[in-house]
Amino acid sequence: MRGQVLGVDRDGREGRIAGDDGQRYWFEPDDWSDRVGPAVGAQVDFEVSNGRALRIYHVPGTVAPVPANDDRRRRPRKDKIAAVLFAFFLGTLGIHRFYLGKTGSGIVMLLLTCTVVGLLVTGIWALIDAIRYLVMDHDEFHHRYG
Repeated sequence: MRGQVLGVDRDGREGRIAGDDGQRYWFEPDDWSDRVGPAVGAQVDFEVSNGRALRIYHVPGTVAPVPANDDRRRRPRKDKIAAVLFAFFLGTLGIHRFYLGKTGSGIVMLLLTCTVVGLLVTGIWALIDAIRYLVMDHDEFHHRYG
């Protein structure tokens, strides 16, 4: 059967293919039979067994898009609890901002910490950040910070 790769989860452990018959089939990385691997939008040929796509190949003559689990395109996933702990314990130094990739505001917090007034400001700022990260939904956190 032929179809198109719809997507692969962030961890690259499972994906979906839309078959030409209108059904969706799931697959794992071991189900791929060619060396290119899964790529969103790729035209594929596969066998079906109990809703699972097996022995998957790219259709000859089609250009495979960039693989969905290509590590060059994916940022490392940031841990919400680590960000909360960094903000609470080392927040006046802006460590949590550096951890989340917000280097500019991390530098500002680090420089402000050099003064007494700045230390008070960054302390309040870090506490607000810690609370905000803590109450933020996990999906929203990972959408914002990877």
